Amino acid sequence: MQLNILPAVAKPEKPKPDECCGGGSCCPCVWDEYKKQLAIWKRENEQRAITIK
Repeated sequence: MQLNILPAVAKPEKPKPDECCGGGSCCPCVWDEYKKQLAIWKRENEQRAITIK
């Protein structure tokens, strides 16, 4: 029996307080990028958990 185990993916780090201007005019905002990377991380970890089972 062969298991296809995906490598662990590092959780993205939250932006540091000085990385966001708080003005809401940046496109994309560092928080937008963080949320996007966090969603990818969650999806990949869910797939990894399914693969391991």
